Amino acid sequence: MAVRTHRTQQERSEQTREALLDATIGCLVELGYARTTVQEICLRAGVSRGAQQHHFTTKAELMTAALEHLFARLTRQLREAAVDLPPGPARVTQGIDLLWEAYSGTLSTAAVELWVAARTDPELRETLRPVDRALGHATLELYREAAGVELPEAELETLLLLSVNLVRGLALDAMIGGDAGRRGRLLEEWKATALERYTSASGA
Repeated sequence: MAVRTHRTQQERSEQTREALLDATIGCLVELGYARTTVQEICLRAGVSRGAQQHHFTTKAELMTAALEHLFARLTRQLREAAVDLPPGPARVTQGIDLLWEAYSGTLSTAAVELWVAARTDPELRETLRPVDRALGHATLELYREAAGVELPEAELETLLLLSVNLVRGLALDAMIGGDAGRRGRLLEEWKATALERYTSASGA
C-alpha cells in the first residue's frame, strides 16, 4: 500500500491559516497591538502577503480570528483538566483556580491588547464585539458543565460570571505590575466566598 507523502491543498491551507493565527498571538503578546503589523505577522509565519489576504482580508479579521483560535485551544485544555476535578465543594475552588490559570496567561494579554485597541478602532470593535460575547458565553457553558454541583441556575450563573470578571481584573492588575501577594489574597477571598455561597445554596 502506497504511503501518501504530499499534503493536500486543504491541509496546506489549514497549516497556513494556523501559522498566521499563532504568529498573530505571538506578536500581540510580545509587541503589543500598536507595533503588530501584518508584515511582521507574515514574516513570523513564513507566509506571503498574498497568502495572508487569501485567508484574512483585513487586519481586524485576522486579529479577531486569532483570539478565537487561542480561546478554542485553551478551552480544549480546560475541558481535559476539568475531568480531574474532585467532586463536592473542592470542585468549586479548584475550578476557580483553573479559570485563573486560563485567564492570567496568553489569553489575557492578547485579549486586553485587542480590547484597548478596539476602543478607538471602529472596524476592530465591530468584528471583536460578537466574538467577545461568544467567548464569554462559551466560558460560562464550559464551567456550567464542569461545575457538577446542584445549584439553582441563576445562582450558578452569578457565581461563574463573578469568577470570570474577577480573574479578568486580576489578570489586568498583573499586566500593569500590581502586587502578586494582594492578587493571591483576593483570589483566596473570592474562593472562600464562592464556597460559602455554594454551601448555602446547595445545602451541602
